[in-house]
Amino acid sequence: MGTQRVYNFSAGPSMLPLEVLERAGAEITNYQGSGMSVMEMSHRSKVFQKIFDDTQAKFRKLMNVPDGYKVLFLQGGASTQFSMAPLNLIGKTGKADYAVTGNFSNIAYKEAKKYGQINLAASSADKNHTYIPTQDQITLDPEASYFYYCANNTIYGTEWQYVPETNGVPIVCDMSSDILSRPVDVSKYGIIFAGAQKNMAPAGLTVVIIKEELAGHELPYTPLMMNYKTMIDKDSMYNTPPCWCIYILGLVLDWLESKGGIPGMEAIKHGKAQMLYDVIDSSRLFTCAVEPGSRSDMNVVFRTGNDELDAKFVKESIEAGFTNLKGHRSVGGMRASIYNAMPTEGVEKLCDFIKAFDKNN
Repeated sequence: MGTQRVYNFSAGPSMLPLEVLERAGAEITNYQGSGMSVMEMSHRSKVFQKIFDDTQAKFRKLMNVPDGYKVLFLQGGASTQFSMAPLNLIGKTGKADYAVTGNFSNIAYKEAKKYGQINLAASSADKNHTYIPTQDQITLDPEASYFYYCANNTIYGTEWQYVPETNGVPIVCDMSSDILSRPVDVSKYGIIFAGAQKNMAPAGLTVVIIKEELAGHELPYTPLMMNYKTMIDKDSMYNTPPCWCIYILGLVLDWLESKGGIPGMEAIKHGKAQMLYDVIDSSRLFTCAVEPGSRSDMNVVFRTGNDELDAKFVKESIEAGFTNLKGHRSVGGMRASIYNAMPTEGVEKLCDFIKAFDKNN
């Protein structure tokens, strides 16, 4: 079989649980006696419809999605949602509020400006996105059709630890990088969306949870495939959905259930992150620029302050069986993405490696 599996700290696409990969592998040529792979099935077949329905039901149950909300399995990544949200929602008043706390919320903010008047309700750019603004740092436009934020910032390693209060204005939230890692009160949101390639499934699937009453008010030039109403009416099957990714999501949800569901996963992931932050904070060499209270449990960023030492760390980490610890090109340093599928053991070994590097340098 070649080499040992590495500890993959990639920000996305990221590692999947080994049990899920093994189960998918065992079923890859003949899914449950159907005589074919899920990759080969018609999305209109009874056997795939069951996979689809079961996955949707499991997702609703794990996320406690209330009545009045639809779960959609779409394509185009979170980036397509940057356009889809304003196209479908901004028509109400022509205005929206955006909080910019990192790279992806900034791209979403720029995209939304094409469709209406956008108020920058909050920004952490003044401190290079090393903190999450508090409620009193948010300036709301009373006429906003919706309020937009990104729950976890993969590049800068920050995460919102509260849900902003918007005085009844629907909240649109990009949860791509921390969905399924902590309990969420879905009823506080108008739309939650997430690219699957970090905590849910392979790249190619985008999950959207939408309050049904928000659909059907799209701008007149909204493309057919970017209309939430189209997708709700056809239960995500106006065209061929990302079948294989939906199937894998179902397996990941089974795995998550076996770990105690989302509350169980929250305890595990918080423990992993805390262990890593403690090692970084107590080292002589490494620092984490993110303010305590804003630190992400999913993406831990750290650096030595010396580019050559950082490069040495990354090089030696690869030799030690870790991959993708190099920070994003826009910020440098190092980044460990420790999504749900990263076993605690992987983080423990990384901590040992950091301690040894600290001592030797």
